[in-house]
Amino acid sequence: MHLEKVNLRQLYVISLIYICRFLATGDSLKTIGHSYRMGFSTVSQIINEVCDAIWKHIQPIYMPEPSTELWERTISGFENSWQFPNCIGSIYGKHVAIKCPPNSGSNYYCYLKKISIVLLAIVDHEYKFVCVDIGGYGKNSDGGIFEASSFGQRMSRGLLNIPPNRALPGQNEETPCVLIGDEAFALTSFLMRPFPYRLLRHDIRKEKYNKSLCRARRVVENAFGILAQKWRLFYRPLELTIETSIKVIKATCVLHNYLRTEKRDLLFSHLLEDAEPIIGALDPLPADGRRATNYSFQIRENFVNFFNT
Repeated sequence: MHLEKVNLRQLYVISLIYICRFLATGDSLKTIGHSYRMGFSTVSQIINEVCDAIWKHIQPIYMPEPSTELWERTISGFENSWQFPNCIGSIYGKHVAIKCPPNSGSNYYCYLKKISIVLLAIVDHEYKFVCVDIGGYGKNSDGGIFEASSFGQRMSRGLLNIPPNRALPGQNEETPCVLIGDEAFALTSFLMRPFPYRLLRHDIRKEKYNKSLCRARRVVENAFGILAQKWRLFYRPLELTIETSIKVIKATCVLHNYLRTEKRDLLFSHLLEDAEPIIGALDPLPADGRRATNYSFQIRENFVNFFNT
């Protein structure tokens, strides 16, 4: 079937078939081209355009810019489901294997001994993506990518509609609403991380805090597992350009949210409404080091006290 001989509706259906097969199986462009007797460049163009359309039309609905109401629902969800109060999300980075770009040196070579780009995500209590940053060098740490990301800079400036401080249950002192992450992130007033193992020394209070934080933090790793099970292309290196890889990953993230929200399989036609994606580009912040402040330590101590009362 030649594209010149099909009408717009047929082309729409064909494009959905191509993109669903590509995302669900991770088949190469050559395999899909041979299966449907299409040119490889045509298949590549369809994947680019459909992933752009998915992000443009579905992202404002199922992954909008976080509002105060959205953060409040997440805080309530983490407290009820994971017993971690004042938590606005769990943050982590997933290394997505790619084909080595030309003339890239060691920028994309990560500690997992593969070539990758990083999908950094904030996930809510229902395993849905709240914010994503895609395309970071595989050699960079999650903490460094977060500090350079748009939502990381906005959060540090107080521009992400984070709810006001509130007291933890059973306490009087007000505590900020925070993200939770692992040891790859720096301790800040808006991001809590566990105590390093060397500092525990059989300290039961700190161990309880670490256990509670790690239990709640697992939602982001579970979300990545669900994402990879739905879209099997994550099980093999993406043989695409960096730009196309970013578009594909963005499409899978927003489709993940769509499926988690609707909990049923529907055609995408009722979602295709005119809407523009939210762009949060900001000027980079000046480097100020990654040493935690006394205020950050005090916030973590508030959580330690809460989990030990």
